[in-house]
Amino acid sequence: MSAPRSPPTFRLQAGEESERAPNARLIELRDVTKVYGQGTTEFHALRGVNLCIDSGDFVAIMGPSGSGKSTAMNILGCLDSPTSGAYAFRGLHVERLSRNQRALLRRHYLGFVFQGFNLLARTTALENVELPLVYRGEPRASRHARARAALDAVGLRQWEKHTPAELSGGQQQRVAIARAIVTDPTILLADEPTGNLDSQRGHEIMDLLVALNRDRDITVLMVTHEPDMAHYAKRIVRFLDGQVDSDRHNGESR
Repeated sequence: MSAPRSPPTFRLQAGEESERAPNARLIELRDVTKVYGQGTTEFHALRGVNLCIDSGDFVAIMGPSGSGKSTAMNILGCLDSPTSGAYAFRGLHVERLSRNQRALLRRHYLGFVFQGFNLLARTTALENVELPLVYRGEPRASRHARARAALDAVGLRQWEKHTPAELSGGQQQRVAIARAIVTDPTILLADEPTGNLDSQRGHEIMDLLVALNRDRDITVLMVTHEPDMAHYAKRIVRFLDGQVDSDRHNGESR
């Protein structure tokens, strides 16, 4: 198993380098708020969220619609910034980064899996998986080798030349997971990864996420509405009205 990487050195405002605690937790949200709109249209999506996540954790994030869980995931995924509060990634103050710096952090340390798969329809499984490596500028031979290894890790090596239309829903989600792990991310953020699948395929995808968490030490953050899928996680965090309503270890995790 490879040693954990340190985030790249980012330049913050006024050219100052960020200060990173040597033994910082992987993720820490402190008093994070998110406000949309102004005046009469103002909406508080997050109201002082505090959350800590350690390396190797598997966290299921649950809550009713409008509870703030999707907003929190967008902030954790560096797709949005908090209105106030602090977001630390291994001690790096993410809320101080520019849009381009957050994109760099996403590219090198985060992998994403979505409910709708988000595969390119006219390209093969292999080409879909190697797309993040294209953005990194990796040579063609290296891209192919790493994409094939990622497909092999999700059990689809023999399907590399098939397009999404030639794959089942479960197979398409496996391709999406291979695309998410091809960059060797520190964190995998999964947004309703079983939402478009039947029960059997859903449990197969959850078994795969558990294996990636266990065998590759990839930290998994998963939004789900399904209690049976949440039970695969080590922790279940419930959001309600823009706050963390409960955070408990899951005795039924697999």
